[in-house]
Amino acid sequence: MIFRSIDPASDTLLWEGEAADAATCAAAVARARAAFPAWAALPQSAREDHVRRYKALLSDRSDAFAKAIARETGKPLWEAKTEIASMIGKVDISIAAQAERAGSREQATPFGRAVLRHKPHGVMAVLGPYNFPGHLPNGHIVPALLAGDVVIFKPSELTPLVGELMAQAFRDAGLPDGVFTLLQGGRDTGAALIAQDIDGLLFTGSAGAGAHFTRVMADRPGVILALELGGNNPLVAWDGDAQAVASIIVQSAFITAGQRCSCARRLILPQGAAGDAILDATVALARRLTIGAWDSQPEPYMGALISAEAAALAKARHAALLALGGVELLPLEQPADRGGAFLTPGIIDMTGVEAPDEEIFAPLLQVIRVADFDAAIAAANATRYGLAAGLISADDALWDRFLLESRAGVVNRNRPTTGASGAMPFGGLGASGNHRPSAYYAADYCAYPVASFEAAQVLDLTADIKGLAG
Repeated sequence: MIFRSIDPASDTLLWEGEAADAATCAAAVARARAAFPAWAALPQSAREDHVRRYKALLSDRSDAFAKAIARETGKPLWEAKTEIASMIGKVDISIAAQAERAGSREQATPFGRAVLRHKPHGVMAVLGPYNFPGHLPNGHIVPALLAGDVVIFKPSELTPLVGELMAQAFRDAGLPDGVFTLLQGGRDTGAALIAQDIDGLLFTGSAGAGAHFTRVMADRPGVILALELGGNNPLVAWDGDAQAVASIIVQSAFITAGQRCSCARRLILPQGAAGDAILDATVALARRLTIGAWDSQPEPYMGALISAEAAALAKARHAALLALGGVELLPLEQPADRGGAFLTPGIIDMTGVEAPDEEIFAPLLQVIRVADFDAAIAAANATRYGLAAGLISADDALWDRFLLESRAGVVNRNRPTTGASGAMPFGGLGASGNHRPSAYYAADYCAYPVASFEAAQVLDLTADIKGLAG
C-alpha cells in the first residue's frame, strides 16, 4: 500500500512510499536477529564510534534535517533547529548514561570477585511519534545501539521523511547490515512488527496506544516494554509578577502549537485579585502570539498542527467543553488567512465544570480557579495521568509541599512544564507511562543486569557442605 506525507501548512507532497507488510516485517526481524550476536560482541568503544559517526553526520546535515522536520510537522524552522540540536546532543549524553547506569563494576570477595555487568536484550522495535519525529525516537535508538541491541524503527506514518533521513545517516555511519532497519507504514505495519519475535518495544505516543500495547504484551513477559505517553498536565500559578507568570504559562501551554506531551493543559489559579491579574496577563500575551508556516518571515511563534484532521478534532473537543459549561476567554479558531491545520491559542474557564480527564493535543488551555493551596494540589492531582506538573511561586514552603504531594515524573518550579533535559529522566506515572522513564534513564531499559560470582580456580567446597555422612 502506498501512503504519503503532506506538508500541513501548504498541502504539498513531501514523501510517498510503500507500507511494509507482515512478510517484510518478519524478514526484517530475521535479519536483525542474525545481526545481533556480532553487534553485541563488539567492544563498547566500537559501538560508540559508530554512534559518534552518526552524530557527525547529523551535524553535517542539520539544515536538511531541520527543514524536513519543520515541513512534515508544521512547526516553525527555528523550533525544528532546536530538535536536531537535541538529536546531536543525545549521543554524548547517551554514552555517559550507558557508562553510569548500565556499565560494570566489581568488588573483591574471599573466593575471587563479584561482578555486575549489563547485557543487551536483542531486537528492539521502536515506534516513533509525529510531534518530535527525530528527537524522541532518537532517544530510544541511540541508547539501544550503545547497549548492543539491534533496532527496527517504524516512524509515524505522518513523518516518514524524517525517518528516511535518520536511516540514511545510520547507513552512512557504517552500521552493519541488520543492526538498524527502517520500516515505513501505519498501524497495520506497527501491529505486524510487534507480532514478530522481538525482545523489546520502545514507544512514545498517546496513552490509548500505550494501553493497547500493554494489553498486547500481557502474555509476553519476555518483551521489555518502555512507554512514554501523554499527560493532562497541571500548572499551578500562585504568585508573582503577573506578566512574568503569564510568560511561563504561555510557554507551557502553547509551544509547538500545544503538541508536546509535557504541555500544560490545566491552569490552576487562586480566586481573587492575584489570580485575576495573572489570567488577564495570560490572555493578553496569548493574543500576541504569531502564527505562520514553517518558513514564514518574520518567524512565527506557532506553526500548523500536524494535520487539518488534528485541528478539527481539537475544535470538536473545545466545542464539547463549551457545551459542558466552559466559559470562553480566548477563542480557539482557525485563522482566516491560513489553511485548515492552523489554530490560534485558546483559553477556556472550566471552574466548577467536570471536564473529561483527557489530553487535548492542541493549543487549548483550561483554567480552574480554587480557594486555597490545598484545593490547588487536589485539582492538580485530579487526573489519571502523571507526566508533568508545575508550580509558579516564590514561596519555598509551597514548593516543598507541591514537590512532596504532586504526582508527576517531571515537576518544575517557576519554569515551563515543557522544560526537560536529556541528561535527566523523562517519564510519568499512571496513564503517562509504565515506570520506565526515557532520556537519561533509557539506558536502564536497553540492557539488563547480570550478577556474577567468580573464582579463577576450581575450589573445593566440601567443607561448606553441612551434614555430610562420615
